[in-house]
Amino acid sequence: MIDLVLYEPEIPPNTGNLIRLTANTGSRLHLVKPLGFQISDRALQRAGLDYDTLANVTVHEDWAACRAHFGGRRLYALTTRAQRCYADAQFQADDVLVCGPETRGLPTSVLEEFPSDQRLRLPMVPDSRSLNLSNAAAIVVYEAWRQLGFTGGR
Repeated sequence: MIDLVLYEPEIPPNTGNLIRLTANTGSRLHLVKPLGFQISDRALQRAGLDYDTLANVTVHEDWAACRAHFGGRRLYALTTRAQRCYADAQFQADDVLVCGPETRGLPTSVLEEFPSDQRLRLPMVPDSRSLNLSNAAAIVVYEAWRQLGFTGGR
């Protein structure tokens, strides 16, 4: 299934929501340090409820370690600075979705590591800035899972 990476996440409830998402979709969550909270943070636990025991969460020391973890797998950056719509991607079971921090998105230095066709955006009305991180990630994770036939789901 899909792997979801949160690069330097800042807001505990978003990460908690994504713990629930990954637990319920069979995907895996990866957090890249530094984190804007402690893993034991109450807000993280409240949002994730008891799903932390069902979720597969890995914490990476930095972006280089995270990137190395995935070897030659295909990585997609989810960013408002992309031209390609997420719905135009044809996802594969071993794809990796990468999201940036809530307040600033992926830094240019990281974004430049992704070919333009591996940078995806969600359509929005003109003059909109962005969606909530956990909402945006959920939309793309479910699209990828839909394309994969909801494998493992019921």
